[in-house]
Amino acid sequence: MAIRTCFCTGVLPVTMDDLTSGYNIAEILTLEPEFLSMLGFTYKEAEVYLRYVLDTYTEGQDRFDDVWQLIVNNYDGYRFLPEAEPLFNSTILTYFFKKFAVRKGGIPSELVDENLRTDIGWIRHLTLSLENAKEMQDALVIDDELSYNVSDLSSKFNKRKFFDKSIYPVSLFYLGMTTLRSNYRMVLPNLTMRSIYMDYYNEMNHIEGNAQRYVPTYERFTEERRFEPLVQNYFEQYLGQFPAQVFDKINENFIRCSFFELCSRYLSSCYTFAIEQNNSAGRSDFEMTGIPGTDYYKDDRLAEFKYFKAKEAERMLALSDPRPEDVAQVLAYAKDTKVKFPHYHVRSYIVYICANKGWKCWEVTP
Repeated sequence: MAIRTCFCTGVLPVTMDDLTSGYNIAEILTLEPEFLSMLGFTYKEAEVYLRYVLDTYTEGQDRFDDVWQLIVNNYDGYRFLPEAEPLFNSTILTYFFKKFAVRKGGIPSELVDENLRTDIGWIRHLTLSLENAKEMQDALVIDDELSYNVSDLSSKFNKRKFFDKSIYPVSLFYLGMTTLRSNYRMVLPNLTMRSIYMDYYNEMNHIEGNAQRYVPTYERFTEERRFEPLVQNYFEQYLGQFPAQVFDKINENFIRCSFFELCSRYLSSCYTFAIEQNNSAGRSDFEMTGIPGTDYYKDDRLAEFKYFKAKEAERMLALSDPRPEDVAQVLAYAKDTKVKFPHYHVRSYIVYICANKGWKCWEVTP
């Protein structure tokens, strides 16, 4: 479905004032089911686009599955009605293909278009206070959702209403930052937005990103390929900056998102990443896969994270082996990856983060 003729003005629903204007009776056509696909690329369109780029700028279709998985994780996930099919963000997908073509099939080291990374000040302006901004950030990176009123999506709200606390989720929706999970909840759509919002969270909470904290560990990983030191560095240098009370609030979603953001910060030239990857056995917490054309290609690491509050820490840290159900879970994910990508060398890990008391990491095998 498309529009052949369109008359445009410089007025958007999010900036309307209560002034007499003929445009104030306009409809938001792109929220109608027939027109949703105008807002991005469907799976079918994205597949055609990718195959064209592979044929034109690389040696052919051999890498289709690898690259397809990457773009689904990073640029897919936008739903503009709860029951609608997911769409790819056309702007950032085209950004990726442009870089991919220029590199003759090389994966860009930076998968996030820097134009999407606005100054942290815009969140404070939107929420009007640091307290409100932190509350909204907690909802997105810890709870992994924002509640919203579905009728607000199509209502014409003015500039004053745009900054109303109850409208924050819809404001983020109009700004392209969130998408719809259901009739009641909004979420961050993909890894691109998760990365951006974790970056915002760290800046807002004064979590130091000094490279000296992390570079020696990640540099050593590229030589030794040992996963356990990455977990140790994350626990000591990243989580170690948080005050004790934060550990009563965070959860597994925060752990996997923040671990992903840190790893991608230093290993994006070597690996692509996925969190909550859908497969036949469920949703795997974390997966990093070596980029085709690099020395890391075919190296695949799967990790299942479990987070325990302080009251459970002593008991969990005393374990010499991971719980059998956790082992079965991550090995099922590994089996699924091997079915889809039999040429990958898959290694699986169980990670326990026990508040600020300690951590455990085991590599497990069938």
